[in-house]
Amino acid sequence: MPAPFSEAAAELPPATCRFLERVGDVGVAIDPVVFPADTRTSQQAAAALGCGVSEITKSLVFMADDHPLMVLMAGDRRVDLGRVAEVVGAQRVRRAELEEAREHTGYSPGGTPPFGHVKDLQVLADLSITGNDVVWVAAGSPKTVFAIGVNDLVRLSDARLVDVAEEV
Repeated sequence: MPAPFSEAAAELPPATCRFLERVGDVGVAIDPVVFPADTRTSQQAAAALGCGVSEITKSLVFMADDHPLMVLMAGDRRVDLGRVAEVVGAQRVRRAELEEAREHTGYSPGGTPPFGHVKDLQVLADLSITGNDVVWVAAGSPKTVFAIGVNDLVRLSDARLVDVAEEV
């Protein structure tokens, strides 16, 4: 069976190596692309890859009351916090602070992968990600991403497909 990541692992950022070690062999090839500069935003990642912004899937960490959760959202869409609150039955949903995101995922925002976290998180995948068969997601560092089929992404992140995007 082929290695789940590129042979050039020695050149990968430490956070990406941690991600690859954490997820191990998940039955899907994870071949990180390394950029010379950070790609913290969907627009930066899309420009670097030469793809549409909708082909980028953001892994965003929120706090629903006192419970962390992740929302997977297409790069060209925004999360509607009211809809998230309704879906998870929370009184209040807010963006996680930097340290909260790191504590629950093990990664810094801008490089947070959709699975392989240090703690179990409830994951919601917005229907907007299903507009593409394959999407690009962060691989543990703002300088690394990998391509993954949407069905594999939903399965590996144990996500629930929901409609939580802002109306456009």
